[in-house]
Amino acid sequence: QVQLVESGGGSVQAGGSLRLSCIDSGYGYIDRGYSNGWFRQAPGKEREGIAVINIYGKTMHADVEGRFTISRDNAKKTLSLQMNSLNPEDTAIYYCAASRNPVATMNPADFAYWGRGAQVTVSS
Repeated sequence: QVQLVESGGGSVQAGGSLRLSCIDSGYGYIDRGYSNGWFRQAPGKEREGIAVINIYGKTMHADVEGRFTISRDNAKKTLSLQMNSLNPEDTAIYYCAASRNPVATMNPADFAYWGRGAQVTVSS
């Protein structure tokens, strides 16, 4: 059973930083054998990709102006998202995900395994 669990969400003022983490308490869906990604969904909006890291360790980031950085610790089976210079438009539920596609894109349809999400709220 896939169990991806996000942590590190919360409330922060504009300009602040948060670091999200995702651990895999199941069967190793966060490691170099899978593509992993971070996504977010704001109220009334579709889920969108923020950053993806494939099995080769290559990363892709959405146009977040260099403020967000994805990383993965294969040994600890942990996926992280460092978020800096947050603004109210970043308010959303953030999800980590895993994909058997070795070169998954930031399309949510590429990912079959999802965590339950972590709320991030940025106030002005």
